[in-house]
Amino acid sequence: MAHQKDIASWLKENEITEVECLVPDMTGNARGKFIPAKKFLKADSRLPEGILAQTVTGEYSEDFWDLLDTIDGDMILEPDPSTKRLVPWANENTGQIIHDCYTKDGKPHPFSSRNLLKQILALYNKEGLKPVIAPEMEFYLVEQNPNPGMALKPPIGRSGRPETARQSYSIDAANEFESFVEGMYGYCDTMNLDIDTLIHESGAAQLEVNFIHGDPLSLADQIFIFKRTVREAALKDGIYATFMAKPMATEPGSATHIHQSILNKKNKKNIFATSKGEYSDAFYHYIGGLQKYTPYVMSLYAPNVNSYRRFTREISAPINLHWGYDNRTTGLRVPDATPNNFRVENRFPGADVNPYLAIAATLACGYLGMKYEVKPSDAYEGNAYDEDINVPRTLEEALRGLQEDQDIISIFGEKFIQLYTSIKLVEFEEFNRVISSWEREHLLLNV
Repeated sequence: MAHQKDIASWLKENEITEVECLVPDMTGNARGKFIPAKKFLKADSRLPEGILAQTVTGEYSEDFWDLLDTIDGDMILEPDPSTKRLVPWANENTGQIIHDCYTKDGKPHPFSSRNLLKQILALYNKEGLKPVIAPEMEFYLVEQNPNPGMALKPPIGRSGRPETARQSYSIDAANEFESFVEGMYGYCDTMNLDIDTLIHESGAAQLEVNFIHGDPLSLADQIFIFKRTVREAALKDGIYATFMAKPMATEPGSATHIHQSILNKKNKKNIFATSKGEYSDAFYHYIGGLQKYTPYVMSLYAPNVNSYRRFTREISAPINLHWGYDNRTTGLRVPDATPNNFRVENRFPGADVNPYLAIAATLACGYLGMKYEVKPSDAYEGNAYDEDINVPRTLEEALRGLQEDQDIISIFGEKFIQLYTSIKLVEFEEFNRVISSWEREHLLLNV
């Protein structure tokens, strides 16, 4: 096979001795195994299906056994040669390749988040359309925190002092972590990640990295790898990098903003623009779809119990379904751009998303909007934070919405929706058993 020759040549040229076989799990983290390079192409790569059905704590839902066609049997792994990368932090010459998951009868595994994104992209391809996205990734640097009972703190920068004030877009504040930034860029360059600009966000030691626009599957792969890369670069500097949606009570949350546009595959033109350079019907229907279906897919944008702490007033996260022109208080923002670059920025997803599922969800909403010609509301003018909060405020509430719309269920598959819901409900119930210090402080002797 051609891809085997490609991989074999890559292994030889880079003198790779070990290969990481990676599979994104439901949380978007890397699962897999190590295989010696000399055995990699000869190996019949398999992994248990159960790794796609684990909670963030490593547990399983009660629906796990009923939904699997086997008793946690093996699934077949197939390497995608377009994802081969060197691992710059490894002690020996190590490569990594993301693998696709298949059932034993050769079908794409229905619980693989990477397969689900491919499934959404196939819908666009059938219509002669090609989505283009550009993600923006926010994250925090924090002091190492081996005790989960302690609150997180910003790390000490090169000045010897932690940040205490808002430092949005500050060059000097970003330079406080110059060693980390240089290490991160070096790792990303080695791994061929298409990152563009870096800025200091408004939170203490909060950074944002923007990716160059491109193919959704490729960029989902890159975000998947980027998170791991950033954490490794931070550990090398003796700090942590976290993609928690809201890691500190007094600081803004972290998001994964997703810019998106749609090209006509034949003429390569942006269908969001008319021949006169105005916004097209497809553009408005796409926004209409995002408005209509976002409540149903919110658990894919906010997948963890912590995610919903972002959605509060005046801290840079959306609280309702308004859209607006160059308006960062709305959940759906239309940036100023030339007609060729007309696009929509979805500001709902948190930094803690599984990138495959979040990108699949936003593209699915826009697809349904165009398919059913959904009309959006009027563009919002002014401060959308003055309006009521009308997005789900808990994971449990969002999961109920995921099961309420048949269009969403049909696109993602009933079994996937059932499994995802059950996994996240296990996490919600585990979290609900934890009694917080707030409850002990205010309720212990006062109620």
